[in-house]
Amino acid sequence: MPKSETSQRIRITLEDGRLLERRPPVLVGDLLASPTAANGLEVLGALVNNDVYSLTYPLDSDSTVSFFTVAEEHGWRMYVRSLCFLLAKAVREVFPQACFTIEHSLATGYFCNFALGAQNGIKPGQIHAIERRMRELVAADLPIERRKLAYTDALAQFAHEQQGDKFHLLDFRNPNKVVINWCDGFSDLAHGVVVEHTGALEVFKLVPYPPGFVIQFPDRRKPAQVAPFRRRPQLFQIFQEHKRWGRILGVNTAGKLNELIVSGGIRDFIKIAEALHEKKIAQLADQITERRDHTRWVLIAGPSSSGKTTFAKRLTVQLQVNGLRPTMLSTDDYFVDREHTPPGVDGKPDFEHLEAIDLPLLQANLGKLDRREEIEPPHFNFTTGQREFQGDRLRLEPGQLVVIEGTHALNPQLTAAIPLEHKFRIYVSALTQLNLDCNTRISTTDNRLVRRLVRDHSFRGHNALDTLQMWPNVQRGERRWIFPFQAAVDAAFNSALDYELAVLKLIVEPLLASVKPTHPEYAETRRLQEFLGCFLGISEQLVPPTSILREFIGRSSFRY
Repeated sequence: MPKSETSQRIRITLEDGRLLERRPPVLVGDLLASPTAANGLEVLGALVNNDVYSLTYPLDSDSTVSFFTVAEEHGWRMYVRSLCFLLAKAVREVFPQACFTIEHSLATGYFCNFALGAQNGIKPGQIHAIERRMRELVAADLPIERRKLAYTDALAQFAHEQQGDKFHLLDFRNPNKVVINWCDGFSDLAHGVVVEHTGALEVFKLVPYPPGFVIQFPDRRKPAQVAPFRRRPQLFQIFQEHKRWGRILGVNTAGKLNELIVSGGIRDFIKIAEALHEKKIAQLADQITERRDHTRWVLIAGPSSSGKTTFAKRLTVQLQVNGLRPTMLSTDDYFVDREHTPPGVDGKPDFEHLEAIDLPLLQANLGKLDRREEIEPPHFNFTTGQREFQGDRLRLEPGQLVVIEGTHALNPQLTAAIPLEHKFRIYVSALTQLNLDCNTRISTTDNRLVRRLVRDHSFRGHNALDTLQMWPNVQRGERRWIFPFQAAVDAAFNSALDYELAVLKLIVEPLLASVKPTHPEYAETRRLQEFLGCFLGISEQLVPPTSILREFIGRSSFRY
């Protein structure tokens, strides 16, 4: 018996509360009254049942739909992803023989490496030619299509186009069909949804940054203009050093890492990665030791899940090897009593706020210690939420220094009582050098988020949904309290391990499966699942007990 007309219709709930009934399929874009939102920005895509889709996605079941522009997080990611696709297409057309890679974030853009034959680096005229071609493609307003190819056809296409990085990544995946983005003869693996036409990508700029260049994106606060460019020479050098190391070992993409796992070479690779960390930490200890006559304070800060605590402990060991006598001082012990903690934007206590610390007491104690006077340090009781004094005494002896690790350690307000020449400031972050392929970088923020998902589950009793819900507030705190001080440091340490995502994958994937389409965080979950799906897994038993990674997965030889 045929279905009634009513049963053939689907119910669509829009973000303004309107309820529509339509006969499927219904294209998402057909639900728009206008191609631009109330803020005047173009609508780029939509959340359908809390997942990200393009405007040409056909609805065939009951759905909730909300639209977004570049001003929203999902839209900004889509815009950046699409702009990288446009850049790769322009480079392929203007310099088809060039070796081109989108490598890592730099300030508010991405650094891109470029080499052409014997020419290592890019010339200003070549940057201009690429940008001019990108502008021509935007003006032409070409369609960008999402296509599905049979697995063998995708391999053949990428081999024909000499895109070996895509071919190599697919070598360790076996989907029946491969999704690609295609525009006017250029194709790329789809690592997420892109805009539907090149005309939507007007806001960008290419900035020379030897030996390559930086592609600048829209300012998130003012999407109609390019974000201001700020140089970060120290972090850039660390990225470049790590990239060179990856190229020397032949592991600079997820496909190359997967190949190493399959071939059995991963054990040696892990040893080399850990040895590199130990060597860098020892070098930092040597720098501090060279300044031992006037350095009394080692200040360590970095964003969430950058491995600051384990780094501080390993640095302390290396300082002891050099004959110094470091002691640790925790800023957490200087928290104000819990009822005095300043509230955050959500009205809940903001423990990341600078004023969550009793600054007058801390600065008084730091000043006394710097003058080699005795203090009675407090202890914060996290059970009662109160600060306690237990009669402990602390005085710095000749040759002794203090290691302070924490969110605000690099903030000059925290250590205003200490002369600058007595400080050695270190910024720590996980700056992975791996790419998924030449046109798709791995976000350092995603690397840290995966670490935090695992740690929160293992040690803080939080499920994946809890962590994803907290993450925007964490990032907000980083932008306010950490990133502004990352340039004014004496040294930086890259805590990323190029094998770690293969370890974390096996732990975090089951956690992410608990986030369902009914949760607003589902889109972020799906994005992470797709990203982790590019890696083969390896056992955590291969991770050494002193590794920074043990801070997140457990069974470290250090006590926390």
